[in-house]
Amino acid sequence: MGIGGLFKKQFIDVIEWNEEENGILACRIPMEDQEIQNGAKLTVRESQLALFVNEGEIADLFEPGLHTLTTQTLPVLTSLKNWDKLFKSPFKSDVYFFSTREQIDQRWGTPNAIVIRDREYGPIRIRAHGAYSYRLKNPKVFFKKISGTRSKYSAEELEGQLRATILTSIASFLGSSQVAFLDMAANQMKFSESLKEALKPAIAEYGLELQSFLVQSVSLPEELQTRLDTAASMKMVGDLNSYAKFQAAESISTAAANEGGAAGVGAGMGAGVAIGQAMMGALQGQGSSAGGEDPVVTIQKLHDLLVKGVITQSEFDAKKAELLKKIT
Repeated sequence: MGIGGLFKKQFIDVIEWNEEENGILACRIPMEDQEIQNGAKLTVRESQLALFVNEGEIADLFEPGLHTLTTQTLPVLTSLKNWDKLFKSPFKSDVYFFSTREQIDQRWGTPNAIVIRDREYGPIRIRAHGAYSYRLKNPKVFFKKISGTRSKYSAEELEGQLRATILTSIASFLGSSQVAFLDMAANQMKFSESLKEALKPAIAEYGLELQSFLVQSVSLPEELQTRLDTAASMKMVGDLNSYAKFQAAESISTAAANEGGAAGVGAGMGAGVAIGQAMMGALQGQGSSAGGEDPVVTIQKLHDLLVKGVITQSEFDAKKAELLKKIT
């Protein structure tokens, strides 16, 4: 921050904020009992706004550009001080500069789980985190509600208030939107946009504009996540009846490859068939299909022939593959 062109008698001829610091949202120019010269130059750079405040009352706002300070360019201040239009004397006023740069990579997260009512799973607790960015848009509102007469106000000081506002708004949005958890997780970009629109009004109350809002992760309690994983696995399996038959047939092939000899082969085959029949019996109420001999039984018989040397390994494999096509 710097003030140049200091005239004698401590009259200020040039006002500017030329040492803008990263993370500083508002800065008061130190006057130190100095007075602003009528006709002084005010330089407002890109990504800055300047606000004149007279004894705590908000006066004139200046956007980027070079401004000459007169009663014509300071109409509100002229009214507050009851100046005549031809007023020429130096004057005293507080001048605040505001940074309109986008404040990026601001983090948010749910320290405590948020309870939502999912249309499929009922009341569930979720956690989420992500990033957002904002910029200062309305310095008059920001001055009134946030920064006040502080000499400096930083984004870091505002972080806690914004995070609390975001979490409150998210909880309210999720509590009434009926957005399914699976929809949140499956399309985080769309979910992020929905939350951004819901959060904008709350952020605007501080004179800020929400630029971006990203949901980077949505998670469930471990016990519920386990249930979802189990349900997903069952859907991947599909027809459990066919799956049971397939597993039983595969166990026969595994036993055939066992180097433990015929006894090991028989034991492995018997275990595989027993498991297959038990699972099919539980699912179907019977051990074989109504349309003829069960393919698993046929494979068992073929395996017996393989062990006795009646058929070759290649013949067994070809016939087994043919039978498996009927049950998968």
